[in-house]
Amino acid sequence: MHMQSIRAIAQERGVKPGRLSKVDLIRTLQQHEGNAACFATDVDASCPQAECLWREDCTTAARGLARKG
Repeated sequence: MHMQSIRAIAQERGVKPGRLSKVDLIRTLQQHEGNAACFATDVDASCPQAECLWREDCTTAARGLARKG
């Protein structure tokens, strides 16, 4: 999902995106939803959250962060 779309979702939900990175903004939205702030932490793609809005980008982002890390 593109950052512009994520910012729009944040604004719709009353979350001010400011200058947060994509990862930090999605984690903030997850917390706002009452969920764990787990975006990009599931390197082995074993996440049980099949209906998560962020799932498509999550594993890819996790692998990218692991390579940098």
